[in-house]
Amino acid sequence: MTAVTHDASSSAPAAGGPRLASGLGFAVASALAFGLSGSFARGLLDTGWSPGAVVLVRVGLAALVVAPFGLRALRGRWSVLRGNAGVVAAYGVLAVAGAQFCYFSAVQHMQVGPALLIEYTAPAAVVVWMWLRHGQRPGPVTLLGAALAVAGLVLLLDLLSGADLSTAGVLWSLGAMVGAATYFVISADESTGLPALALAAGGLLVGTLVLGMLGLVGVLSMTASTDDAVYAAGSVPWWLPLLGLGIVTAAIAYTTGIAAGRRLGSRLASFVALLEVVAAVVFSWLLLDELPRPVQLLGGLLVLAGVLAVKAGERGVRRLAATPT
Repeated sequence: MTAVTHDASSSAPAAGGPRLASGLGFAVASALAFGLSGSFARGLLDTGWSPGAVVLVRVGLAALVVAPFGLRALRGRWSVLRGNAGVVAAYGVLAVAGAQFCYFSAVQHMQVGPALLIEYTAPAAVVVWMWLRHGQRPGPVTLLGAALAVAGLVLLLDLLSGADLSTAGVLWSLGAMVGAATYFVISADESTGLPALALAAGGLLVGTLVLGMLGLVGVLSMTASTDDAVYAAGSVPWWLPLLGLGIVTAAIAYTTGIAAGRRLGSRLASFVALLEVVAAVVFSWLLLDELPRPVQLLGGLLVLAGVLAVKAGERGVRRLAATPT
């Protein structure tokens, strides 16, 4: 028979009432925090920091900040952590280190805009995964929202002016998309019994170790500078944007993202996360004095409309189940 359900996760109850409101709040907070990362990093990159060094310090600082809270959340239940070691490892390798490494590898071969667009097809991958794995068929309103969001991303990233693509860049971008989709799916899964803060702490620690190993073997370039970082409002000491990257754009971003996923489900949380691109454009305007074009503002409105449509479509998610005998 055909049942109607919501995408809270593969096993969690549907979000509603205060749970829905808090989930949306966490999702928007996570998107805003992630959206700051590009502008913060830009000031460091312009002084000679390599992308690999920025990401390693960002993730490493976040791991240090979140670790005490993760340990407290476990409350000595080490068996829960051991039982989910594979989940934590997958989160750290794919969702943290993998997504970042693949994205930076992609932009070495192609423009930033197309690379971001391919990575941000992750919500579509989540929709397909939830359909194939859990039988949660997207309704027409959800599909309309997805189409609006994709159209908005094209405008936001200013791809209509033309962009060069490369096979290597596309493949690396698809790898980043897999990492992002993994982030949404694992974050929303409450069936493991692993506290959200413990998952974030463990994943960030694994991600730090993986990125550090990539740096040691020379796959990721590691260069740094102590010159002041320059932004639209003036220059600041180099360590200040690093703290912002570690605490705001990683520690807060990942923990609130997991909290959002567990309240909204992987599908809705992944679409709300598209607001990160809108936030990135706004923050680049405020911090870097890069004024968005009218077409980008239109794209932001389309992304927002797509997110609202996906939320409306959650009420009509259809799941196919076998007729009981």
